[in-house]
Amino acid sequence: MTDLLSEILAISQLWLATGVAVFLRVGACFIVLPGFGEQMIPMRIRLGAAFAFTVFLTPGLQSTVGQSGVLPPVTAFFSEAMAGLILGLALRLLVHALQIAGTIAAQSTSLSQIMGGATPDPLPAMGAIWMLGGLTLAVLSGLHIHLVETFMRSYDILPFGDLPGARDLAGWGVAKVSDSFALAMSLAAPFMIASLLYNVALGVINKAMPQLMVAFVGAPAITWGGLVLLLITTPFILPIWLTAFEGALSAPLGAR
Repeated sequence: MTDLLSEILAISQLWLATGVAVFLRVGACFIVLPGFGEQMIPMRIRLGAAFAFTVFLTPGLQSTVGQSGVLPPVTAFFSEAMAGLILGLALRLLVHALQIAGTIAAQSTSLSQIMGGATPDPLPAMGAIWMLGGLTLAVLSGLHIHLVETFMRSYDILPFGDLPGARDLAGWGVAKVSDSFALAMSLAAPFMIASLLYNVALGVINKAMPQLMVAFVGAPAITWGGLVLLLITTPFILPIWLTAFEGALSAPLGAR
């Protein structure tokens, strides 16, 4: 009986250590994760979601974390929180790209002050609409299922107890930030082109008719033009962003 109890205790300790290791990675990721980690979601719900993911993932990762059948060293757990943050930031930068694109578009069309407080973040109206629309699309496309697959594959990219070197991590961070800004500029390109054409046309009209107050004529035109352009381009912009987001889910540390 004593041998049986000691065996059960060893198995329980191994499963508990696996659960703690998985929770550290999942919980750190949920701090910055798009959708589940938004400030508008209460902390209790985020914590409950992290526990639910942990319970679901632990049986599948028990052989990965405890490969030798013995408890892993305590030092191995410190890398799990960093690994979770890396996974979460890889996805959060895609949301920042959508926010930056909305800010650029709003500044280009003089719509940056409309509905600026619609979200917890001080975003212009276009940034808030695109961010909420993008997150909604991500959730509707099965974000929870993709996250489970991402966490399962993450142990192949970032093994338990191991982290990439500082130089590799810095290079990855620079590349991801660069890709985020490049995506933002691409999404906001129609609005920047419209703003350029508007300012060129305004300059030509002002040169031809100096007595005309072109600002009073041009301000409503660029505002209405920005709203019409938002209506036309949003159905194309959000699917493009969703494709990039799903690519980051499938390969958070992979190639561009």
